[in-house]
Amino acid sequence: MKRVAIYLRVSTSRQDTDNQRRELEAVAERSGWRVVKVYEDAGISGAKGRDQRPGLDAMMKAVNAKEFDMVASWSVDRLGRSLTDLLSILQGLHDKVVGLFLHQQGSILRRLRAKRCFRCLACLPSSSVGSFANE
Repeated sequence: MKRVAIYLRVSTSRQDTDNQRRELEAVAERSGWRVVKVYEDAGISGAKGRDQRPGLDAMMKAVNAKEFDMVASWSVDRLGRSLTDLLSILQGLHDKVVGLFLHQQGSILRRLRAKRCFRCLACLPSSSVGSFANE
């Protein structure tokens, strides 16, 4: 059974992560994944770096310790709004062979496919990440 961590984020304190969590837990159940931990950054902009997002920082430390096999998140923009930060997160996942499921993009990015995909993203200007994340 695949061990999965869920990462949730909302930008303002007027929002909550309940819908993201409910839907991602439902996907995990349907897929036969075991949710081992939920990481959350509530009321924190995705433009902030890992050092200002305690949930993301804790998750990436757990990635390094291989505490799970995959990260599930609502969408790519929940992980970050900065292309540089996104690439750093994705490289960290890739280095430890941890998969990534993005619910809104409807995909599981595995090691080789993710590497090719994010090499392409690395060629885009940072301003393009927002439009990519919302497509």
